[in-house]
Formats: sequence, C-alpha cells, structure tokens
Amino acid sequence: MQKLIMVILLASCLSQSRGQYILPLKEQSRVVDEILAERLNNLLPVLMKETGIDMWVVISREYNEDPVIKTMLPATWFAARRRTVLIFYRNASGAFEKLAVSRYNVGSEIKAAWDMTKFPDQWDAVVDLIEKRNPAKIGLNYSSDFGHADGLTYTEQKELITKLSATTARKVVSAEPLAVRWLETRTEKEMQLYPQLIQITHTIIQEGFSEKVIMPGVTTTNDLVWWFRQKIRDLGLDTWFHPSVSVQRNDPENFDHLRTFSSRPNDEVIRTGDLLHVDIGITYLRLNTDIQQHAYVLQPGEKAAPASLVKAFERANRLQDILTMQFTNGKTGNQILKDALAQAKAENIQAVIYTHPIGYHGHAAGTTIGMWDNQVAVAGTGDYKMNAHTAYSIELNASTDIPEWKKPVRIMLEQDGYWDGKQFRYISGRQVKLLLIPSHAPHIDN
Repeated sequence: MQKLIMVILLASCLSQSRGQYILPLKEQSRVVDEILAERLNNLLPVLMKETGIDMWVVISREYNEDPVIKTMLPATWFAARRRTVLIFYRNASGAFEKLAVSRYNVGSEIKAAWDMTKFPDQWDAVVDLIEKRNPAKIGLNYSSDFGHADGLTYTEQKELITKLSATTARKVVSAEPLAVRWLETRTEKEMQLYPQLIQITHTIIQEGFSEKVIMPGVTTTNDLVWWFRQKIRDLGLDTWFHPSVSVQRNDPENFDHLRTFSSRPNDEVIRTGDLLHVDIGITYLRLNTDIQQHAYVLQPGEKAAPASLVKAFERANRLQDILTMQFTNGKTGNQILKDALAQAKAENIQAVIYTHPIGYHGHAAGTTIGMWDNQVAVAGTGDYKMNAHTAYSIELNASTDIPEWKKPVRIMLEQDGYWDGKQFRYISGRQVKLLLIPSHAPHIDN
C-alpha cells in the first residue's frame, strides 16, 4: 500500500507541469497488477463464500473474451490466449486455489495447472481438476439479466457440459451473483485511485468549455467533440464511448430525449447565449468515468448566466440529492427509482432518472436505477439489490421552464459517486455552478 501511494505521489509531482496526473505505462501496469492481486486473494474468496459458489470456472477464447475474464488478466495481457480457462476453488475449510488450465501462468497470481503430457485434450484437464475437488456448486458465466455475467459462449458451454459426467453437470449453476459482485465491488485501493480519474475528467471538461477551445460563431459542436477525443488521446488515456456535445438556446426547437440521445444535430455552430452540454468518460487503470456537465456562453455585456438558468441548474442539483438520499443496502434499483421520483414530484421537479453502476465497465454490472426511456421499473437489473462498496454514475435530468426562452431546458447532469454502505459521497465533487465562457481573469474589470 505504501509503495503504491509513493508511486502515485511521485508521478503526480513529475506531471504537475502539464496539469494532469497520468502515471507512465510501466507504473500503470504495476498498479493494475497490485490491485488485481488484492482482489483475487482477498476479495474473491469472500464473495465466493457470500454467494455460495465454491468453484468458479471462467472460460474464454482469444478475442472473444468474457467481460469478467478481461478484469482478471494481468496488465501485460491484452486478450485471452487460445482458450484460457481459469478455475477458482474455495473448499469448506476456506482454503483457496487459483488455477489456469493453460499452457503457461496467467501472470504471477494464477498458476498453470495443465499437464499436457497426461491430458492432451484441454477439456479432459478441466474435468480432472473439477472432479478431484468435487465442488458442490460450479459457477459458469451465463445470465439472462446481466450481459457482463453472460460471457460463456454457446460452443464453450456445450463442449464443457459434454465432457462432464451427468452427476457433475447437475452441479452447474449460473455464476451471475458472483460475477456481478466481483465486477461491482470497489476495493480500498481502487477508491484511493478513483478521485484522480474524476479530477482528470473534470480538468478536461473545464479546458474544453473555455475560450482556449471555443470561439463563438466559429467553433462547432463537432469540433469540440473531436477536441475532447484528441485531448484524451494526447494525455495517453482512452475513452469507452464517443463524447457528445449538445446545445440548448433561445430558439423554437424543443430539446426532448430523442434529440438528446439519438437525433441531435451533428455540427452546430456554438453561439453566445448558448447552454452547452457534454457527456464524456475516460478509461484509466482499468476503471472508467462517466460525467456530464454544462457551460453557458456569455453574451456581450454579460458577466453571469441568466438567473433562470442558474435556478434550473440548482433544481437539477436538488434532484441529485433526492436520488442519493434513497440509497440503502438491500434496496432494489426499482424501489430507489420509485421513491426518488415520488419525492421529486412532491417538490415539483420534472425529473428523469437513469443512473447506473460504474467501474470496470462504463455501464457496469450492479443496481440499475431507471433508464431514460423507462421510468417505471427496469426488469432484471433494476430488481438487483444495492450493496456496499459500489460506485454509481448519478445520471439524470430535470426540466425547468425558462420564461425568456418560452420553453423548458433540460439540465442533464452525471457525476460519479460511491456508496460505502452507510453514506453516499461524490468521488471527487460535483458541478454546482455553470461553467462560463469566457472565464474572465479575476484581475480584469469588465
């Protein structure tokens, strides 16, 4: 732990001159592998006991990876190799094994356990390991509700089941509970790193939503989208989705959900008086961010955003509070959605909530709280109960009438937060005021 913290601090000091704290690739690899070792050795046995699955068999072929196995490979592996089979076994006394039916070790944590001279057929080696340990439940990654836990292909499942005896095959169960808990649970080390990811994302947005990048009347929304993509790449980071930039302004156009999510104009010229919105996320150290913020482009003579837009933004912040106040261990996403919408209605806030877990995937496994096109109940993932030590992208919007525009605006916010089982916190703060473009220096009198 101490070593990890020192590496992060050193990298932060070395990179302060460029305003971002990005570890060199070698150090990123070290951190990823340290976190993986902690998760495999400390977290996974606990989750196997909790879910009652004493053997977990994770199978993937190269470039057709199970979403779970990609979170278990060492930093220097970019894919499974040929067919990679990982077997995790916890016996009744609590002893824990990590085995790979593979030609070589899977990193330093999972040892190869395939005697190819004895078992030329890989499946025979898998079956031998299973039957010698005689588990009560064998978890395989198939699931109706969670795509993240449904990574076992039809072919791999068929070939394995064909090789198992009838008695052993009857022990096979869905590993969905274990796979989802593995993916959704954030460790202490991960939560030391996550604030840095959020800060980096905030800094990218702040620079993009500034006069350094935007020239009203010239810069288009598509220019800005590609600036964000290029900025992320130039920092040595990845993004898990293509950013989007949209505009609301004083014109006759209505800004509904379809316009927001699927039919917004591709290339609008940004003008003074515009309310800008960005949806952006980065991938770093195998974790993801997902953030939406707003900026207002000042008109000549303006020093602040119109009061009506400020009020609209405050109502969206209030909706965030209403939602996160409903977080409780054991409460389903659908229950949280219902209670939050009821409170919003009582406060006369026109709300739409579509909050999702975040972590190893941008739209991650865990408790789903509404979707933009489903504000009643989300089948399956919405029925999943909230657990402690999980992270969420608090994604929602509040619609407020703007009298001078003679129409409503949607303040669409998204900010990543953490539920520790007792209280919710934003991982590295949230936007509470509109960004202003241009952002005048405080020593200049306008």
